[in-house]
Amino acid sequence: MAHYIALIHKSADSGYGVSFPDVPGVIAVADTLDEALREAAVALGFAFEDLEGKYPAARTLDDLRADSAFLEWSADAVVAAIEPAPAIAEAA
Repeated sequence: MAHYIALIHKSADSGYGVSFPDVPGVIAVADTLDEALREAAVALGFAFEDLEGKYPAARTLDDLRADSAFLEWSADAVVAAIEPAPAIAEAA
């Protein structure tokens, strides 16, 4: 499975928020960075279960940097590559 670029935001008075430019609407929030990364992988995995194999194309970081909207969204973000967590049924 491909990795998807994630944007991690943190404000002084809240936890971490993670979003995926190539998978709109998929987000994760957590109190720590480690939890946020783990929750982001789970959220991505659940989203892909719903998509039933019709996964969006994962752009490279270079491709995203050519997108002016990405540059705006990522201005104060940490960028990470996240692989979707395996299906919950497989993990049980």
